[in-house]
Amino acid sequence: MTVTIFLGALLGPMALGVPIAFALIISGVALMMYLGLFDAQIVAQNVLNGADSFPLMAVPFFLLAGEVMNTGGLSRRIVELAMAMVGHIRGGLGFVAIFAACILSSLSGSAVADAAALGALLFPMMLKSGHDPARTGGLLASASVIGPIIPPSIGFILYGVVGGVSITKLFLAGIFPGLMIAAALCATWMIVARKEQFALPAKQSGAVRLKAFLDSIWALMLPLIIIIGLKFGVFTPTEAGVVAAVYSLFVSMVIYRELPPAKLFHVFVAAAKITSVVMFLVACAAVSAWLITVADVPGDLAKLVEPLMDNQTLLLLAIMGLVVLVGTAMDMTPTILIMTPVLMPIIKQAGIDPVYFGVLFIINNAIGLITPPVGTVLNVICGVSKLTMEELMKGVMPFLIAELVVLLLLVLFPQLVTVPVSWFGH
Repeated sequence: MTVTIFLGALLGPMALGVPIAFALIISGVALMMYLGLFDAQIVAQNVLNGADSFPLMAVPFFLLAGEVMNTGGLSRRIVELAMAMVGHIRGGLGFVAIFAACILSSLSGSAVADAAALGALLFPMMLKSGHDPARTGGLLASASVIGPIIPPSIGFILYGVVGGVSITKLFLAGIFPGLMIAAALCATWMIVARKEQFALPAKQSGAVRLKAFLDSIWALMLPLIIIIGLKFGVFTPTEAGVVAAVYSLFVSMVIYRELPPAKLFHVFVAAAKITSVVMFLVACAAVSAWLITVADVPGDLAKLVEPLMDNQTLLLLAIMGLVVLVGTAMDMTPTILIMTPVLMPIIKQAGIDPVYFGVLFIINNAIGLITPPVGTVLNVICGVSKLTMEELMKGVMPFLIAELVVLLLLVLFPQLVTVPVSWFGH
């Protein structure tokens, strides 16, 4: 009964158009009233405590870093480097998009920020070369979802905080799966683009490639600094967010000089707006998370999946199927905040490594960003490309299938996640 009340109180207001943050509070209050525990002070206290977390301080700093990179020239230089290296081969602009997405993901950790940068820089270029608009938009959207998988990742931070999992281990565990998705996108692009007729950019000379590399070296150093710093314990993931923000500001203002002081206020405001949305969601989700624990919703759900508890693979397949469905109707942040406290006790009871599950969970949520009708990244690419949602969905479908295949492989072969993590000494 508690599960029914929780879902009804959550999904009902959302269906009426109530913002998700307020729907989370409503669902929490509904459970409190059902349990006879209603107290406005408890609601307020949980909202305040929900955002009062040191690891969550990384979120605004990584979001600020993403805004600075897009405005200060770091993102553009990454794309120019990819163009110089692989732009001349057949379908090269598609490989440029995937290569650039991998690098950008190691800078911002946000799929939306990466989609905005890739769409603005590469969509006109690929269109001018003769690529199909829908397929181009589909590739750019699909490549952008690598952002929350390769560290640093805002999704991993939220999951780690809510689930009590090491964020450093999650960061390191996301590297190889993110590269697997990039490889799957490359293979898919080779297949779908081979029949297209398009102009190939001229092959760049060694001097031009060297210049592009040297021009982007400051941007390329950031992911190395973060990964090495986390690996050797120089700073925590929260402090890594500060490092990313300060470093990107320094490079943009002092070295590249593309971010004048006059624009700084607008960059801070843009980052603050995104941060306020994310953090308010986190705060409101704390109310539901507390009531989920008090009402023992995970226990009720565990009884439903009890036949699968002895088979980790079947249990994971069932959970991943559920998350795919949820991802079509809900954005990444609320999905993480709502489902993590529900699923974590089940995962631990089944003996599944929370770090391994976290990688699968975040990849699944990232894929949800390119599934309609809510797909945030789809909406960003639609806005940049002027494509309709129907046109973009046709273009994204082959790449969406490729990413789901990678997710399935990771479920069937856990060592694809666990073995690379051991390479980093964890």
